[in-house]
Amino acid sequence: MGASGWVSTSLPYLTPPGAGRGDPWAAEAAARGRRGTQRIVHAGEVPAPADVAELLGVPAGEPVVVRRRLILLDDEPTELADTYYPFAIAGGTRLAGTARIPGGALTLLAELGHVGVLVREDVTAGMPDEQEREALRTAPGEPVLRLLRLTLDGDDRPIQADRMVMPALRQRLRYQIRIG
Repeated sequence: MGASGWVSTSLPYLTPPGAGRGDPWAAEAAARGRRGTQRIVHAGEVPAPADVAELLGVPAGEPVVVRRRLILLDDEPTELADTYYPFAIAGGTRLAGTARIPGGALTLLAELGHVGVLVREDVTAGMPDEQEREALRTAPGEPVLRLLRLTLDGDDRPIQADRMVMPALRQRLRYQIRIG
């Protein structure tokens, strides 16, 4: 387990909490006696990077909407999270702006008629680039975990792709699977 003692699970971040409900990250941190916050550092239309374009099923370079966030635990950077949406879903919506969204992005997606039913996550480890290292305040030579998540709706259409970068020494990812 990492130095922070933090165990991360994806499930709370996959279900819309509903309008009027708080941020799942803040709620999860508060339940553990910690303070979870996030800063939206950029939101808007960008050309789709090749890996994101492949996930979303659009041509590389085609416009998509991104929300880039710095996730903090007790005011310390713990994750960089970029969430990409197909332009047809998010263009012209609050997803393209930096203002907080009541109930969060998943609640807004649900209000727009897009509910995720299948999620695929791929986790890899590696070294951060200089920008990631500075933003996450990692030590030289400290590795990061990269989590790439794709969310599909009931018709297997991509509605969201997430790229997350986390200091490996401060994270433990937990996956719990019930069969049958």
